[in-house]
Amino acid sequence: MSPSESTPYEEVYRANGRLHADIIRGFLEAAGFSVLLYQESAGAVYGLTVGPLGEVRILVPADQAADARDLLAAMDRGQIPAPDEGEAFEEAPPDQDAH
Repeated sequence: MSPSESTPYEEVYRANGRLHADIIRGFLEAAGFSVLLYQESAGAVYGLTVGPLGEVRILVPADQAADARDLLAAMDRGQIPAPDEGEAFEEAPPDQDAH
């Protein structure tokens, strides 16, 4: 799902700086959410991570907001469910040419 001007987005989290926001965005995207980040331009230019200019607002489509908040609350409590057996990452085979 790509963002469009007709899709209403809702804030679900405020991160401290772009690095923190990118981690949360990756977490939500891995769970299937569409994510937008918003930060005041001065904060982004100067790389601020504290205060109002350092905050990065994490937004998802309004119809996904409740589920995203539930997932983020579970993350904060340390209660993220393990992936199903079929979703587990498989280790890549060793590179045969690396010897």
